[in-house]
Amino acid sequence: MDWIERVGNLRQWTQNGERAPHKPLLLLYALGRFQRRPDQSLRYSDIEHDLRELLQDYGPTHRTSPAYPFHHLVSDGVWEVRTEQGADSPGTGVRVLRESGAEGRLVPGLRDALGSDLALLGRLARLLLDVHFPPSLHSDIAASVGLDLDLADGAPRATGPADARRRAVELRGKVLVAYEYQCAFCGFDGAIGRVPVGLEAAHVRWWAFLGPDELSNALCLCSLHHKLFDRGVLGLDAGRRITVSREFVGRSAAARTHVLDLTGRGLIGPQNGSPRVASEYIQWHTAQVFRGEARMAEPA
Repeated sequence: MDWIERVGNLRQWTQNGERAPHKPLLLLYALGRFQRRPDQSLRYSDIEHDLRELLQDYGPTHRTSPAYPFHHLVSDGVWEVRTEQGADSPGTGVRVLRESGAEGRLVPGLRDALGSDLALLGRLARLLLDVHFPPSLHSDIAASVGLDLDLADGAPRATGPADARRRAVELRGKVLVAYEYQCAFCGFDGAIGRVPVGLEAAHVRWWAFLGPDELSNALCLCSLHHKLFDRGVLGLDAGRRITVSREFVGRSAAARTHVLDLTGRGLIGPQNGSPRVASEYIQWHTAQVFRGEARMAEPA
């Protein structure tokens, strides 16, 4: 059984680029729990709260029940569900999953493979993160599901690391030039000697969701604003002005300076002759990543 291929081909509901990372998040959660307690089953009523928070933090902007991935992941051949009566999954109803004592766990073949190949868990986790989420969120998601990604050190990456690194380097070079080596949100332009530091190429529509490696889908952002952009704290409106989520809370002077005061600002760059961020990618980010409603700019 090729578990890399099976996990890499999880069936997900898709429509017009809408994100549906419900199954990947559940599987990452299951791998994290397996890493700590390989023999433990996951009772739905015990993990429902954890799954709900994962979906809220890293899932689509609309609210979704954790019961859906708990039941539907079975169809991918990596997850099984049993009730107290020994029956299969009773469906996607939250109440019936709770009352039946439904428990889920990785299928026996996958558990055996993970037990015999210690590097497999790390490769599967990296694959799920690479395919479904931007790099800026990988460590946060791993921490949220209790995964120790150090297990993957020295193991071959299933998604072609050389090609991914080449793409990232090429795009970053183009983005730095287009935005004249400064963050498009705050203007940060730090360097050590001639080498820029803390500046990254940020996809607007994520590469994992068919976002191209093109300047029309990229911004030059400092590390802080890249992370906030990928978490949906920051976004762009139709006029390419910066938006800040009303769900963001920050009371310090630093939070006001680096986040809240960005509300309504125009982008810095790109320079003349470089393509601006395309409206279609801004619309995708607003619908799929940005959290809630945008703040109103304070009166001058």
